[in-house]
Amino acid sequence: MTLEKQKTTIIFAVPALLMVTAFFGNLFVEGWNWSPYDFIIAGALLFGTAFFINLVIRSKRALPYKLLICFVILLILALVWIELAVGLFGTPFAGS
Repeated sequence: MTLEKQKTTIIFAVPALLMVTAFFGNLFVEGWNWSPYDFIIAGALLFGTAFFINLVIRSKRALPYKLLICFVILLILALVWIELAVGLFGTPFAGS
């Protein structure tokens, strides 16, 4: 079905656009200093999140259940991203 294909395309286009934005930000913004390792980690986090959200959206569950699971997935992404960036929880993976 075309609608499912369009949903999948949109879901995976968002992380692709974020990665392109980060790439150009790294080239042109003075204080933006991402290493190739940073891009690999960001890509894995963003595309992994898109993959799991795509799985949830394609499931046959009720809409409220899908929304709750997608919210939890995005919350986990935000917490991991914040931990890697500034060390919110003080784990050995903290970026600061």
